[in-house]
Amino acid sequence: MVVPPFRIFYSKNNLPISTTGQLKMGIGVSTRFFKKAVDRNRIKRLVRECWRLQKNMLAEKLKEQNKQLNVFLIYTAKELPDYKEVSAKVNKALDKLCTIIDAKN
Repeated sequence: MVVPPFRIFYSKNNLPISTTGQLKMGIGVSTRFFKKAVDRNRIKRLVRECWRLQKNMLAEKLKEQNKQLNVFLIYTAKELPDYKEVSAKVNKALDKLCTIIDAKN
């Protein structure tokens, strides 16, 4: 699934909820476009914070269905983002994931 500037990979497990939680997330940023670790880490921090603030709706749906979801976001743009842009795109990605989970019920 693609939500520019993110490419999103996910796997939905039909197993009962494990003790580690029903929603896991990872982030990747290319060293090709961001040579400095400071820039890569900044992008990761922004994405993690936006995810933390907006994931509740998706987590509730997973809890209702007794499912587990693993999500991996890859940042594919070539410039440093600002918080507003990342927040809007993460929100859009979470909405798409919610519709996918509802559709594959």
